[in-house]
Amino acid sequence: MRIGIVGTGHVGGTLARLFNKAGHEVAVANSRGPDTLRGLADELGERVHPATVPEAASFGDLVVVSVPVGRYAELPAEPMAGKTVIDTGNYYPERDGHYPELDEDRTTSSELLQRHLSEAHVVKAFNTMRWEHLREYGRQSSAQRRYGIPVAGDDVGAKRQVSDLIEQVGYEPVDAGRLAEGRRHQPGTPIYLADLDGAELHSQLGAP
Repeated sequence: MRIGIVGTGHVGGTLARLFNKAGHEVAVANSRGPDTLRGLADELGERVHPATVPEAASFGDLVVVSVPVGRYAELPAEPMAGKTVIDTGNYYPERDGHYPELDEDRTTSSELLQRHLSEAHVVKAFNTMRWEHLREYGRQSSAQRRYGIPVAGDDVGAKRQVSDLIEQVGYEPVDAGRLAEGRRHQPGTPIYLADLDGAELHSQLGAP
């Protein structure tokens, strides 16, 4: 699969490494430009390509958005139309500025992103685990205890696509419901940073 990753901080960079290891072709982009990503591309090899943000969004059959919530409106919507978009973001008012809708729990950061990317299929995932743990805790054998990754979204096919990726990198996807239900695994919830295995996460979420 061709995957575009917009935002190459701790989580975005870790996912680039995991997806590359799983055999996918990855275009990586950040706000500073492709030249700042040559080192990452050289480290990971020929399947990883530095790109501009619009190029990475256009390149991917699936796109990962791993940018601060306060910058979501800067993302180009047109090249992500019709695609699955994984939102790894978490709202931190001290970093992102205050959004009354979020502060009053009238919506979620993923729903704001979906509103901006109105023609895409946003799925919230990869937002609950410390990046170092995400890098290290994957288990390739399903016989081993696998840590769970909650998956929230409104499009069944998009959620299935993201769940397949989660399994490929050694984690157990757990259906967290619709996109609005992503509020159950955001900062301030018992699930956030809890490092639960699949069964524990399933129990916490009351997942079907």
